[in-house]
Amino acid sequence: MSATEKLTDKLAARLPKLGDRVDRSPVVAAVRLHGVITASPAPMARHTISLQNSESALTKAFAHDRLAAVALLVNSPGGAPTQSALVAERVRGLAAEKNVPVLAFCEDIAASGGYWLACAADEIYAHRTSLVGGIGVVSSGFGMEGLIERFGVQRRIHTAGTHKVRLDPFQPEDPEDVAWLRGLQDELHEQFRDWVTERRGGKLRTAEPDLFSGEVWTGGKALELGLVDGLGTLRQVVGERFPGASVTVAEPRRPLLARLGLGGSTSARSGGGAGLAAEGALAVVQALEHRAIWSRFGL
Repeated sequence: MSATEKLTDKLAARLPKLGDRVDRSPVVAAVRLHGVITASPAPMARHTISLQNSESALTKAFAHDRLAAVALLVNSPGGAPTQSALVAERVRGLAAEKNVPVLAFCEDIAASGGYWLACAADEIYAHRTSLVGGIGVVSSGFGMEGLIERFGVQRRIHTAGTHKVRLDPFQPEDPEDVAWLRGLQDELHEQFRDWVTERRGGKLRTAEPDLFSGEVWTGGKALELGLVDGLGTLRQVVGERFPGASVTVAEPRRPLLARLGLGGSTSARSGGGAGLAAEGALAVVQALEHRAIWSRFGL
């Protein structure tokens, strides 16, 4: 047998034979959005959400050739408002481009930025025990001026610009800085309310005084308030809405160093033992911050 004949046989073996059934069943492509929302993933965090690490999974989900719908599996206590908005806007852009419905499923929690993500969907579902809402803004930090005084350390900052440094954790809190921060929070809170109102429309029970207070509710109560459209899991809802559809799940891929528990910049790693120690300390602090965000909701 000639080389040409061998190649022909191989190609023929890979082609579907007459009478073979080609799977043309619809597909619901699900994307996991799990973890704290942040532009700077912590090396010790198992999962985080940002536009950068979600882009490939979202693009892949919306690119399926038999796509019936895209599902967002949201499990997040929130985080950075800008990353929340960027991921949500990317979802809406892809949904408009592909002209497919988007369904969000709140798992353990979809609060604060997590609920911002859920509102990118056309319909939102939750488990009866899910925690949903948190339409508010929070900032946190540490006051460590007493700590450095205890060890005889002096804090020296030199700036050009009256407001270049605000809320320095190593200096006493300035009421003017707190007022400035509150102004930013109020502006972000208004944007959050506008987004939820735009996406949920007349479904919201706006007479509820705590609706935009930052409060969270169980899935059952969230349904009463119009924060979600129904109770159910991905398999249940897809089975009812898209009979015969198969479900594929994509998860944002973490960088290799993050998957290995390593991270930090090249410059930090090249700094020898001191650089590695500083990098390790930063990783621990970031992990504690992420843990604190989950702990706000008892998780």
